[in-house]
Amino acid sequence: MLRSMFSGVSGLRSHQTMMDVVGNNIANVNTTGYKSSSVVFADTLSQLTQTSGAPQGGTGGTNPSQVGLGVRVQGISQNFTTGSAQATGKATNLMLDNDGMFVIQKGDATVYTRAGNFELDSQGSLVTVEGGYVQGWRADAAGQVNINGPVERIIINSDNVLPATVTSTLGVKGNIDKSAAPIATTAGGATTWKTPDQTSSFDVFDAQGKATRVTATFVNNPAAGSVNTSAAGVKPGDSWTITYNWPGATAPVPGGTITFGADGKVTGAAPTTPVDVGGATGVVVDMSTMTGFVSPTGVSNLISTANGSAIGTLNSFAVGADGVITGSYSNGLKRSIGQIAVASFNNYAGLQKAGGSMYTVSANSGTPIIGLPGQNGRGAILSGSLEMSNVDLSSEFTNLILAQRGFQANSRIISASDEILQDLVNLKR
Repeated sequence: MLRSMFSGVSGLRSHQTMMDVVGNNIANVNTTGYKSSSVVFADTLSQLTQTSGAPQGGTGGTNPSQVGLGVRVQGISQNFTTGSAQATGKATNLMLDNDGMFVIQKGDATVYTRAGNFELDSQGSLVTVEGGYVQGWRADAAGQVNINGPVERIIINSDNVLPATVTSTLGVKGNIDKSAAPIATTAGGATTWKTPDQTSSFDVFDAQGKATRVTATFVNNPAAGSVNTSAAGVKPGDSWTITYNWPGATAPVPGGTITFGADGKVTGAAPTTPVDVGGATGVVVDMSTMTGFVSPTGVSNLISTANGSAIGTLNSFAVGADGVITGSYSNGLKRSIGQIAVASFNNYAGLQKAGGSMYTVSANSGTPIIGLPGQNGRGAILSGSLEMSNVDLSSEFTNLILAQRGFQANSRIISASDEILQDLVNLKR
């Protein structure tokens, strides 16, 4: 009789634990990145009242007779399936769309989380709500990220300045149309005709980031025997002399000569001698792709592009699927600021909860393998989204009913055992 009573007590304890687990799941239905848990029951040791017997002679075998001693909680397992995405539009809100954990540094301890509701602190560090530092790799001055180095806290300074870059290369491409209608110029009372100059402008940046507008002028060299006293007599040549000029220049800077063949392509070598223009020295010019075709519209379409930039301040940033944080600067340039690290485990269910939606490594979780999002089974990052709790309320309410009924049934075992014991006590001789 006492056995049944103790079985009922074990059932009460076990179903109370189930109630605790289910209640905790329901309480965390709106907790970012929360992973639900479930209880696994198992019976306890059974008392053997009769051993088994093997068949022998004319008698068949007999099975063992055992009386169970109740139930116990064999384990509480975690469900690490990915929760649904909740769009927030906030750049520091991050979600992993598959396996993986964000790496967080809290004091001297390293913890892991699925909750990506991060913020920026006063120093520009990417932190959790409770101040843990999000780990990753920072970019160097050139915007390169070395993922082979140790992880460190990610810093996104709003006062981050992109230094000015001096112009070092210039590229001129497009077509010069030498068939454009001649224009008249008058000097000393005499009028002459010539092929119109062609120009292309570009910005040159000096070491201080100051931009200077430089104009490249292409002057046609008349063909031999050209008569320039009338528009009809002008014979445009195939070579063009180049000069560079800008406001404040003492004199135009010569840039050499470019010549086109009958096929409209550059013949020989295009001008490559470095030039000093607009405050930048040793600018290398590339005109090798220019052409000298006759345009149906009679209009040239020259395009000049030069490198270099002014000083830029950080305007905004975005986090890519690969965890790369790219900053957009006031000078129109973009540069990598850092890259977020993600840890993977052989057994996520083996991680130990540490509170605050954090997990720590346990003896059965496996060693964390830190790498890039979207690689080797790690989920890619969704910026501007948070992972919702994976609690299924319909299942939890069902489990709540099961726990309640299980508790009630086990309490009836105790009540019935108590009544039987009372009847036993009341027996008279």
